[in-house]
Amino acid sequence: MSVYSILSESSRKKFVVLIDPDKPTDDQIIEIVERSNEVGVDLFFVGGSLLTTDSLDNCIRLIKKHSDIPVLIFPGNSLQISKWCDGFLLLSLISGRNSEMLIGRHVIAAPYLKLYGNEIIPTGYMLIDSGRQTSVSYMSNTTPIPHDKDDIAMCTALAGEMLGLKVIYMDAGSGAINPISNEMIYKVKNTISIPLIVGGGINTVEKAAAAAKAGADIVVVGNVLEKNIDKLQEFADAVHNA
Repeated sequence: MSVYSILSESSRKKFVVLIDPDKPTDDQIIEIVERSNEVGVDLFFVGGSLLTTDSLDNCIRLIKKHSDIPVLIFPGNSLQISKWCDGFLLLSLISGRNSEMLIGRHVIAAPYLKLYGNEIIPTGYMLIDSGRQTSVSYMSNTTPIPHDKDDIAMCTALAGEMLGLKVIYMDAGSGAINPISNEMIYKVKNTISIPLIVGGGINTVEKAAAAAKAGADIVVVGNVLEKNIDKLQEFADAVHNA
């Protein structure tokens, strides 16, 4: 089964655990993975805005050793490539106007992605303002879509779908103060016909459930689980039962 078929399967919402390879120790990664096996996590995303160690391959290989849950790279830059993953979110930052993030970095990465043979999922990546500048907005040198401009978000997502992108990923950014509003999620989902991923600032079970109920097909949680892995079951249940 392809990873995209998992993302696009619509019988229930999908819950994703995001792991930043720089942050957890090997033992912590193994704990996260084993707990994820128990609660029915659907996918792992691996990546970060800025990696300061050579830890990406090791992180993915550890996950694959201890779990059959598919692993997708959620790249912060063109260097975050690995032959060990199950798939690669090829992000085009359609919310910004930085040509490097729309196509430039992709030209550099493309030969390696072809060589490795990863499943490629063309993804329209949209940054939404979360109340403060996040690592991804700083590193990408782009301005997020204002949190209350639902019409801009809707038209941007629709344009991405019309350009042939297979998934829309709306992100408030790692460590966001505020998650994306439920109204924006609802309006974007009802404008497009491709899967909608939502992440950033989802630091409570209630926010995860609300995002799924508003229309997110895939809900991504990361930072909060690094601090409290015991909440994993509650997050998974909240998304799957939405």
